[in-house]
Amino acid sequence: MKKFLPIVMLVGFSSPAFADITHRMTSSVNLHTGAAYNTAERIGSTYTVSGSGVTMDVAGGNTPDNKVGGLGTLTAGVGQGSVGIASTTSAGGAYSFSQSFIQGDVIETTAPAVGALSDYSNQTSTAVGTGTGTGTVTSAHTLTAVGGGAGTNTTGQFVTELQIR
Repeated sequence: MKKFLPIVMLVGFSSPAFADITHRMTSSVNLHTGAAYNTAERIGSTYTVSGSGVTMDVAGGNTPDNKVGGLGTLTAGVGQGSVGIASTTSAGGAYSFSQSFIQGDVIETTAPAVGALSDYSNQTSTAVGTGTGTGTVTSAHTLTAVGGGAGTNTTGQFVTELQIR
């Protein structure tokens, strides 16, 4: 019996092991149906002119008025602007002249319906999603996720987490 006394004392006085263990299991289903939307980008008008050794006639009538062209009022689908007519200042003299005009988009005051086009240059139109996805989660973490059609997303997810401290 004396032989077992040290072993009994070690077992009796030893401290227990403490460990925090967390095990988490989660399941989820996410159903999303996209909304209809339009986006548009409008470009602005630009007019540039440069030159030397020329006389400008914007008003026409071959009368040099030394004015340079302008943009005028923009109307959808109609090119506008007063593009200048250049004549050399002296016959046979050196000259250089260039001008360019880019007609921008007219300013729209109403938004187009989905699928319709407006007068803007860069457009995207997306219709509303069709239908709604379905999904279920059981207490046994069994997932079902079924898509709903165009413009919908259905996501099923199971996550298990084990944390030991």
